[in-house]
Amino acid sequence: MDEDDRKSDRRRRSRSRDRDRERDRRSRSKDNKRSRSRERRRRSRSKSTGRSRSGSRDRDRDRERRDRKKRSRSPREQRKRRRKPNKYWDVPPAGFEHVSPMQYKAMQAGQIPPAVAPQPIIPEAPMPAAIPQAAAASVAAAVAAAAATPAVPVVGSQMTRQARRLYVGNIPFGVTEDAMVEFFNGKMHNVGLAQAPGPPVLAVQVNHDKNFAFLEFRSVEETTQAMAFDGILFQNQALKIRRPKDYQAIPGMSATPTVHVPGVVSTVVQDSPNKIFIGGLPNYLNDDQVKELLSSFGPLKAFNLVKDSATSLSKGYAFCEYVETNLTDLGWETTDKAIAGLNGMQLGEKKLIVQRASVGAKNAMNQGQQVQINIPGLSLPGTTGPNTEILCLMNMVTPEELKDDEEYDDIVEDVKEECQKYGQVRSLEIPRPIPGLDVPGCGKIYVEFMTVMDAQAAQRALAGRKFANRTVVTSFYDVDKYHRREF
Repeated sequence: MDEDDRKSDRRRRSRSRDRDRERDRRSRSKDNKRSRSRERRRRSRSKSTGRSRSGSRDRDRDRERRDRKKRSRSPREQRKRRRKPNKYWDVPPAGFEHVSPMQYKAMQAGQIPPAVAPQPIIPEAPMPAAIPQAAAASVAAAVAAAAATPAVPVVGSQMTRQARRLYVGNIPFGVTEDAMVEFFNGKMHNVGLAQAPGPPVLAVQVNHDKNFAFLEFRSVEETTQAMAFDGILFQNQALKIRRPKDYQAIPGMSATPTVHVPGVVSTVVQDSPNKIFIGGLPNYLNDDQVKELLSSFGPLKAFNLVKDSATSLSKGYAFCEYVETNLTDLGWETTDKAIAGLNGMQLGEKKLIVQRASVGAKNAMNQGQQVQINIPGLSLPGTTGPNTEILCLMNMVTPEELKDDEEYDDIVEDVKEECQKYGQVRSLEIPRPIPGLDVPGCGKIYVEFMTVMDAQAAQRALAGRKFANRTVVTSFYDVDKYHRREF
């Protein structure tokens, strides 16, 4: 019995030990799990803290780097960095590429742009005593002269832009804006029409399709004076200068130029007592030929050959005005001389009518007085008789050209060969100069044809042509006078 109790007691103790060991094992397992969980949480917190600390350090380094760049960058570089290119603002319109935005704004307001109208520089500080007295006096004189320089007057803000623009027609093909600006600015300064230093022409707009341009000047006065360039040659073309259609005259200011540019023949003949009307012109004569005939009396100030707007052909009359210098008791010398010499002249099949064009003006020429004309072939009044076999050719030769025998023979041969193209030539007479004698008809060429029809054909073909760079003037001559050699 005792043995059985001992065995049961050992089994109970063994089971108790096993339960204790199982409890210990479970307790250790729970502790291990809790420690592993704590370790994972600690590691997780350590990683997040490390990431945040490294990110903040990176941000701090970037901020310090930017601060160092800002401190090292100069103010000029900062301004350049802030400035951005403008794609649409301050883009100059066509024809105003040479004008800054501030200058263009000043032009619109009717002011002289700052870059165009220099202001006198007046020193603010007193002159040091170390400067010599003579130098100080010269500097003071220069400052006073600069202050006394008159500014270019500009009038108005609304009307002034149209008053500062000019239309230019008949411009050379393919001409550029720069070429026109350079040409007109140079002419304005060379002739003395510029009223201040700097370029008088601010901008040019060219229309190549319709062959015209618009000039914009800096002042109204310079614009008006620039109209004196009407008819000036630019690249061998006579320019036509007019006011724009929307031009409005400014009250109190002249709308016409007060000067004449030497060598420039205007295409607009202003109304004046010296305006001349020339009627009865043959329609085949062009501008240059009529101007050459008129210029034999003196330099022209203005000339206009009236043409048909549809066909551009001459209507047979023109207007002109001479550059007058001498005033006589009867009037202006050149005007009166031209009227006396041209009125009633037979020019081809027509007779010229030349008189003053002003209303109420009377012809100052004496009806019985003949005027000696300084052009070969026109020294005697033209005949007004009927068509004959004798054709008189004028304005072809000069007495000096007829003195040389060889040149005289060449002229005879050339004229005869050309006239034979239109009919049979019976005879030809060219009076030559004789020293000490006044030879009648010297400077004229007389051609005798077989028939009147031949002479008429030659007259129609030769009138208005060029011979030795002179315009040929033709007229029929009396047969009896020709055979009596009454030239």
